[in-house]
Amino acid sequence: MADDRPIDLLLVEDDEGFRETAAEWMARNGLRVTQAGCGAEALEAHSRRHFDVAIVDMNMPGMSGLELMDRLRDAGHETQIIILTGQATIENAVAAMKLGACDYLTKPFALAELERRVRMAADRLRLQKENRQLKELVRRQRPATRIIGSSAAMQEVLRLIDRVAPTHRSVLIQGESGTGKELVARAIQERSLRAERPFVTINCAALPDTLVESELFGHEKGSFTGATAQKPGLFEIADGGTLFIDEIGELPSALQPKLLRVLEDGSFRRVGAHQERRVDVRLIAATNRDLRTEVAEGRFREDLYYRINVITVHLPPLRQREGDVALLLEHLLQPGWEIEPEARTLLDRYRWPGNVRQLINVLDRATILADDRTITIDDLPQELLQAAPSADGPAEAQDRDEDDLASIERAHIVAILEKERGNKARAARALGIHRRKLYRLIQRYGIESAETPAAAAE
Repeated sequence: MADDRPIDLLLVEDDEGFRETAAEWMARNGLRVTQAGCGAEALEAHSRRHFDVAIVDMNMPGMSGLELMDRLRDAGHETQIIILTGQATIENAVAAMKLGACDYLTKPFALAELERRVRMAADRLRLQKENRQLKELVRRQRPATRIIGSSAAMQEVLRLIDRVAPTHRSVLIQGESGTGKELVARAIQERSLRAERPFVTINCAALPDTLVESELFGHEKGSFTGATAQKPGLFEIADGGTLFIDEIGELPSALQPKLLRVLEDGSFRRVGAHQERRVDVRLIAATNRDLRTEVAEGRFREDLYYRINVITVHLPPLRQREGDVALLLEHLLQPGWEIEPEARTLLDRYRWPGNVRQLINVLDRATILADDRTITIDDLPQELLQAAPSADGPAEAQDRDEDDLASIERAHIVAILEKERGNKARAARALGIHRRKLYRLIQRYGIESAETPAAAAE
């Protein structure tokens, strides 16, 4: 196999002398071998452990090699099977290949040749798994967005990402909702030694408790109502790469021991399965909860907390990222769009309780409402206008800032209307806005016709 773990080999042969000799050869050359003297012993071994390759003798008492292959296929095993026989016939070869054998070897043969065939089969299994992973990634993955921020708080986060990324340790990302925890997880993956391997995500808060186990660990056909087919879990899809579990604080308590075990030794079982599977997955978890409080109140296992909290990245809220709002605006705005200075001031000074996610939504809304590809105060939602934020100042200062800004804009509109003798079409052109927007501003600021000369015919 291309990874570092040894090939798991099941050797099924009723000739004890040959079986032990072959097993000794394979073990001496780095393979992990389990022996079985008949089909029943092989099925029992396979129910407890997943094997990469099985060497199966065609002719055995009780259950033939073909019957054993058929049983393994019905159980949904992916094990690559090499058939051995002393009676080389085309019929046997065709039958074995139809049942899913990957290779066929006629006795006698050199053990070195058998070992070579085993390694080829293991490589074939790895390529099949990688192909599945790639298809799943194409379906799941979305383009990554680079992390934007020059504030001291974000520079510290970026430095920490560079430090932790090359390791294989679990990472816990803590931060308020909307701060970009998944982007940090992707940045860690892209800078890690697993950058070319799968990056798979799951949000525990987005799934019912009854589905989380099946999503993470997979299930066997018929293991529960609706399980009409075998399904690999996200741990299998992420094998060799990274699994990002968002909102891990929402993980059902019944699943926490199972997650702890796979993090400790890489082993797990699909829902409804008896055999164990092994994976090599790096975990990155994220939460907006205080997991220490969750542990103290008995809602989160303490041993699991310490297992996922090897390295912690604290992601600051947007209100603590001085200067980053302006950078984010430039990054998020489409080419050709502008923001009026008054609107930009409001956006920069707002406290953003929903963080970057809220900023994205506000800009999306504003670009729908704006005229002439220019965002003004009138295009911003009421919660921004009512809050009139200033950087952590008292409420009275915030109110004064809002009143001052509104007064300046109102006076400017009145002055233009007076200059244009109340002609709203010319006033809108002079202000550089659409006439509909001017009507909305007149209504918003309560500008009476008495404040301006009588309008000329428009």
